[in-house]
Amino acid sequence: MGEIWGMFQGLAGGFDIAFTLTNLTFALIGAVLGTMVGILPGLGPSATISLLLPLSFKIGSPVTSIIMMAGIFYGAMYGGSTTSILVNIPGEAASVVTCIDGYQMAKKGRAGPALGMAAIGSFIAGTIGVLGLTFVAPPLAEFALKFGPPEYFSLTLFGLLMATLLGEGSILKGLIMVVMGLLLGSVGLDPISGAIRFTWGIHMLQEGIDFVTLAMGMFGVGEIFYNLEKVLKTELVTRKITHLWPTLKDWADSKWAVIRGSFIGFFIGILPGGGAVISSLVSYAVEKRVSKTPEEFGKGAIQGVAGPESANNAAASASFIPLLTLGIPGNAAIAMIFAALLIQGVQPGPFLITEKPEIFWGVVASMYIGNVMLLILNLPMVGLWVQLLRVPYSILAPIVVLFCCVGVYSIRNTVFDIYVMGIFGVIGYLLRKVNLEPGPMILAFVLGPILERAIRQALLISAGSPLIFFTRPISGALMGMLILFIALQIFFSIRNKKGNQ
Repeated sequence: MGEIWGMFQGLAGGFDIAFTLTNLTFALIGAVLGTMVGILPGLGPSATISLLLPLSFKIGSPVTSIIMMAGIFYGAMYGGSTTSILVNIPGEAASVVTCIDGYQMAKKGRAGPALGMAAIGSFIAGTIGVLGLTFVAPPLAEFALKFGPPEYFSLTLFGLLMATLLGEGSILKGLIMVVMGLLLGSVGLDPISGAIRFTWGIHMLQEGIDFVTLAMGMFGVGEIFYNLEKVLKTELVTRKITHLWPTLKDWADSKWAVIRGSFIGFFIGILPGGGAVISSLVSYAVEKRVSKTPEEFGKGAIQGVAGPESANNAAASASFIPLLTLGIPGNAAIAMIFAALLIQGVQPGPFLITEKPEIFWGVVASMYIGNVMLLILNLPMVGLWVQLLRVPYSILAPIVVLFCCVGVYSIRNTVFDIYVMGIFGVIGYLLRKVNLEPGPMILAFVLGPILERAIRQALLISAGSPLIFFTRPISGALMGMLILFIALQIFFSIRNKKGNQ
């Protein structure tokens, strides 16, 4: 009872922080920006948060900065459904599945109920996700206090490989990106010996590659280059949105889809390497499997909108749990928020709740408020958001590049960082051309130093014996799960190959 009472006291203190005028204003800015980012094709939460990372230096309070970044992240999950339903183009990756039935509903003149159910389902799921964050994170943080270097190495390795194995596309390509991220993360001074590594004689690289510069290049400039050669046709199915409130039949058809999607999203979101994209795909598959009329899926089934949209919003909230309690970001957008915390001098992990309770509880409380803000923004103002789809990309692209250049220069006031950003922008563009997603690389870049420090400390403790990773209970369990997961992947891969012959 004492622990639960402590949680309620912490949450009450968090609401006191979140309800200040400054934090409410930045929560609203984050929610609005997130919705815009979700709606505009070609941008995503990772790119936008990377653009705004330099602003983290200027915002005085860490809690205010993270409240805004969090708003952008889960706001994009709301906004992505609008583009998917109206123009069949996902505003961000997690809304790909919503295109399947959402666009078909719009073609049948039911864009209103589709948008309404997406917003309401997102609100319910987001609230369930934040409730889970409130009650799961504190005991998990207490458990994480038992972690030493071997446990952190095993957990970080587990997160990296899960992100690769569960991610989109080829596993081999994912592993290539992870290795590239680990190599980039090791540029600069050796954390133990102080030796200079991989700087090619460039003095500016002795401090390492700046995360903001890398992120802006790969996600901001790289995304712009890639999208400039694509013709993004945004032909609206309907110019007038009516009957946003779903009918009683729509509610009856969708209620269990929303509940199932919320719990699927929450549990997948907690996993390192899990996230909104995977949870929305799993939710859609589950809804199709349990439906009495699976033949309607792909032709405008409202469950095909309600389930995935609920799942991706619950996953967005749940993905803050490993970040805030273990200090392990689970996807590229959360890695950006991790970097924003480090920029502010805050180390995410098991000590965050006890040492910086105002940050943890302030962010959690702001997510309750942000969900209400997003419901208000997405239902009555849907007509306004539709107008954003008419903004030409030729206007949007130069503005984004300008923000990238100003933002990168403002960090260390050196033109060198702009050149580095440009190089990574070209690399990001080329990687997309060969279907290599930069997400695992960014994750590996952030987790690389944690992984290296943990393995070296663990081997120092064990006098060089790798058995320490298997003989300690928590570390051994994580390594066992990882080996089992890899074995299952190999088994299914071999079985699929035999089935195709």
